[in-house]
Amino acid sequence: MSSAQTVDQAIRAATQRLGPGTDSARFDAELLMAHALGTGRSDMFLKRMGDPAPAQFADLVERRATHEPVAYIIGEAHFWGLRLAVSPAVLVPRADSETLIEAARAALADRPPQRILDLGTGSGCLLLAALDEWPGAAGVGIDSSGEALAVAARNADQHSRPGQVRLLQRDWHAAGWQADLGRFDLILANPPYVETAAVLEPTVRDHEPATALFAGPEGLDDYRVLIPQLPALLAGGGIAMIEIGATQAGPVGAIAAQAGFATALHHDLAERPRALELKILLGNRSPSA
Repeated sequence: MSSAQTVDQAIRAATQRLGPGTDSARFDAELLMAHALGTGRSDMFLKRMGDPAPAQFADLVERRATHEPVAYIIGEAHFWGLRLAVSPAVLVPRADSETLIEAARAALADRPPQRILDLGTGSGCLLLAALDEWPGAAGVGIDSSGEALAVAARNADQHSRPGQVRLLQRDWHAAGWQADLGRFDLILANPPYVETAAVLEPTVRDHEPATALFAGPEGLDDYRVLIPQLPALLAGGGIAMIEIGATQAGPVGAIAAQAGFATALHHDLAERPRALELKILLGNRSPSA
């Protein structure tokens, strides 16, 4: 891509460069160009298409050509209408995960949650989306990664009021991690659930954090550890909304049933199984702390 190219010409050339193996080549090129220009896509289309292409655009395109996620290159992603900072320390927020918020909103339509817990918060996308939906609530996000929590803290500063969000470095594999958390009306979780031997796209496999993706040969290891601990964290009438893989509704539902939960399955916009809603069956509640 020559520096003599206009923005429009450079986007067209980048689309050709990114086309092989990239489903969204044109959109990626537009996002990268808008970032290089320091503007939004709409403003770029309206005012900048005839401008000279910025020199740094070529480097951004080459990074994308190695399958680096656009979100990591530009340092942000959008989720539930929120503009969120991201880095390679966290998973890129995906629209499919908005299913958890949609399902929680329907389930809690008559009883807005006052306390919300996000397990494995990463960028904080689920927690902050929930607080955007229920601005009167308070939220706690936990993650085992300090680097991830730093990203979540940046986003909480932008999208929550002072004191509304508490972020803690905790690992649900460690004894006593939940001892001082109390109980919650809504628990959200997008735990690792990819099978160790799964074949993933290079954009995911080579760039997103493996510790947030993989969960043993069946992708169920974290569900087996986490779900049995949830009854002690749920307030009366509370629900947990857990993201699952497309083939995991049966086995995760069985783990939840063994832990004393009734479950309801929710599908994403592509009609794939995406979230399990967990409610404690009468008589299975843990004693109050």
